Amino acid sequence: MLDIKSHTQNARVPVTVLIVSGDIDSSNFQIFQTYVDEQINKGARHVLLNFREVKHISSAGLRVIHNLFNKLRGIHKDVNDDELRKRMSSGVYKSPYLKLTSLAPNVAEVFKLGGFEIYIEVFDNETNALDSFEKP
Repeated sequence: MLDIKSHTQNARVPVTVLIVSGDIDSSNFQIFQTYVDEQINKGARHVLLNFREVKHISSAGLRVIHNLFNKLRGIHKDVNDDELRKRMSSGVYKSPYLKLTSLAPNVAEVFKLGGFEIYIEVFDNETNALDSFEKP
């Protein structure tokens, strides 16, 4: 069963922390997507996904994360698509608006195999992740 709780943490910017519990797969990814969309609609502009209670994620779950990345990028308009590709391929772009923390080893492996670590930072704990958000 998938459960998601959220709260706003005031770091350098207000960060919406989503604490996800349970596996994320094709049977429940839509719950995750709907919750994320609701948070964006309520004004979330910087998001930290805390996956300390996630033991498995499928490609459907990764797609939700990628959609969230794109929505936040569209809201902030930090770099254009060409610049983004250039920075990602040279390894210098990490999303300033979306970060993850507390990935189980197998979830971290799926995240890495999917290429997400190229553009989304992953932290060992919530405090370090929150400290990494910067004012635009």
